[in-house]
Amino acid sequence: MIELILYLALMLLTAETFGWLFSRIGQPVVLGQIVSGILLGLAFPPTEEVKDISMIGVLMLLFLAGLESSVEELKSAGKSGFSVAFVGVVVAFAMGFGIAYPFKGFDQALLYGALTTPTSVSLTVRVLMEMDRLKSREGTTILTAAIVDDILGIIVLTVVISSLVSGGVSVVSLVEILAKVGIFIALMLFAMPRVLDYALRKVVRIGFADSTVTLSMAALFAFAYLAEHMNLASILGAYLLGLALSETEFRKPIFEHSRIIAHSVFVPLFFVDVGMNIPVKDLKSAGLFAVLFSLVAIVSKVIGCGIGALIGGMSPREALRVGVGMVPRMGVELAMLAIAMKAGIVGSDAYLVIVLMIFLSTLVTPPLLKLAFKGQ
Repeated sequence: MIELILYLALMLLTAETFGWLFSRIGQPVVLGQIVSGILLGLAFPPTEEVKDISMIGVLMLLFLAGLESSVEELKSAGKSGFSVAFVGVVVAFAMGFGIAYPFKGFDQALLYGALTTPTSVSLTVRVLMEMDRLKSREGTTILTAAIVDDILGIIVLTVVISSLVSGGVSVVSLVEILAKVGIFIALMLFAMPRVLDYALRKVVRIGFADSTVTLSMAALFAFAYLAEHMNLASILGAYLLGLALSETEFRKPIFEHSRIIAHSVFVPLFFVDVGMNIPVKDLKSAGLFAVLFSLVAIVSKVIGCGIGALIGGMSPREALRVGVGMVPRMGVELAMLAIAMKAGIVGSDAYLVIVLMIFLSTLVTPPLLKLAFKGQ
């Protein structure tokens, strides 16, 4: 037990140090935390105890993503937001599957295809703010499309993981899983906001205002377990609970307190654990596929989201800007991958591929975005 506590202390210390260093050179903190894990893993082998603790970071990451969204924002996404997200997800999945199939076979190609679907636009938002273009038509489209994209990406991955865990993809199993997902989403979005709001009001009224965050955490773990019990991915339960809580008046305090807990402890532990589990010795063998997959993941979003923007009524130049803005990937893919690995669907070599995809997509987005807006 003492060794585990020291292990966690070392992980948090290196995560904070490398996260700060990477932020100083203009790179995402997440990448610094992963690199710290890679270096730490060369000296200390990862343990199952640490992995179990870091999985809390996965759930909290998706929980916060849900809290940052809202049902009202989904409703106001508009034609362009929905078409950008939908076509972007379809094209990214198809191209990701296509490049992975010759290397990994049908089952794992489905998973790799699903892992290309999410988008993380925090980097895009930062660049657009610097250029004073966040409130432009392209900026607002990217923001609304990202919300829809999150939900579609999580649903796609939930369906893929559930299908593979149940023994393979068939029409019957697919229909059954989609029905479960539909019921679960309907329950969480239409019934749970009222139930949660009522329960939290009662807690505050009897003088336990500080317990709202504790009860939210308890609900997070309960609904993650419920999703797993229904043979769905636990991340779906975590995300939808966050989305349900975003419809209550307690959204802001729960988000602020949960964010501090998550990003101070559990999320850094998760990303360091990811780095520690990357098989550096397999770098040469995974090199070609990792590079090809990363390039396809970048191009697929430009093409798919660009086509979606054209369908939504935007000009070719605006569509290109939206496509580039939807390129970045960040932590959601790794959270999804951790769930797939825990289910035994894929090996640790997948970490190397996805980390490279995240690194390249965050590296190319700022210059490409500035180039796309050049001459405006």
